[in-house]
Amino acid sequence: MTDKAYIGVQGIHKSYTGHGRTTKALGGVDIVIERGSFVSIVGPSGCGKSTLLQIMAGLVPATEGEVALQGRRVTEPPPEIIYVFQQYTRSLFPWKTVEGNIAYGLENRGGLSREEISTRTREYIGLVKLDGFEKHYPWQLSGGMQQRVAIARALACRPDVLLMDEPFSSLDALTRVGLQELVMRLWRELGLTVIFVTHDTDEAIYLSTRVIALSKPPAKVGMDLSIELPHPRDQITTRELPQYLDYRHRLLAQLFADEGLPSVAAAH
Repeated sequence: MTDKAYIGVQGIHKSYTGHGRTTKALGGVDIVIERGSFVSIVGPSGCGKSTLLQIMAGLVPATEGEVALQGRRVTEPPPEIIYVFQQYTRSLFPWKTVEGNIAYGLENRGGLSREEISTRTREYIGLVKLDGFEKHYPWQLSGGMQQRVAIARALACRPDVLLMDEPFSSLDALTRVGLQELVMRLWRELGLTVIFVTHDTDEAIYLSTRVIALSKPPAKVGMDLSIELPHPRDQITTRELPQYLDYRHRLLAQLFADEGLPSVAAAH
C-alpha cells in the first residue's frame, strides 16, 4: 500500500454457499482510499456494493483478501468507523426520543459522563438541524428527519470514517437533495472520510471526490474516476458544468458497457 492508503482494500473476494451452490459476489476488489476523501461506490444491482461496505466495516468477513485501516487489519468493527444503514427506520429505537437515540451510541461507548453525553447530544442535534425535536419519537418524524437522527447518532461518536449504504434511496427527491447538502457540509466541517454506496450515478458524481464503479459479479473495480469539480457545489449550476456532464457520460458508458447495453449515443 502507498503512503496515502488510509484505508486499503486488497484482493477482496466474497462467496456465498447455499442450496447446493456457491455464488461469487466479489471477485478481487482492490481500492486505496485517502484520508479526508469522499468516495462513492456504484455498480449494477446485486454486484456486491453493500457486501463490500460491510467487509470494510468489519461486519462481514471476506472469503479472501484483507481490509486495513492505517495499516491495521480490520477483522471487527473498529472504533474509528461508523456504519449508517440504508433502512434508517429499523436502525432507530422507536421507544427512544431523538435525544435518546443520539445519546445511545455515546452511552454504550463508555468513558463519558452524563453531562458530557448531554452536551454532545445537543451539539449534534444542532448540527443536523433538529433543534426543537429533541423530545419527539421516530414515528413523529418524516423519513428525512429520521435519517438525520441516524446520521447525528453516528457522528456523535466522532468517527474518522463514515460508511453509508444507500442512505437516501427511499426518500423523495427534495428530501434527498437536502440530505446530500447536509452530508457534504458535515464532511467538510468535520474532516471525515466518507465511503458512500449508491445506485444513483448523478448523486455519486455530485457528492464525491472520487467514484468507483464495480463490474457485474463476481465484481472487480471497473472504473476509478477522480472527480475534480469545484467546491462549494450547487445542485443546479454544478450539474450543468461541462466537466460534470463529461464525468456522467464516462461513468454511464462504463456501466452500460459492463451490462452489455447500448449507450444513448450509440442508439442514435
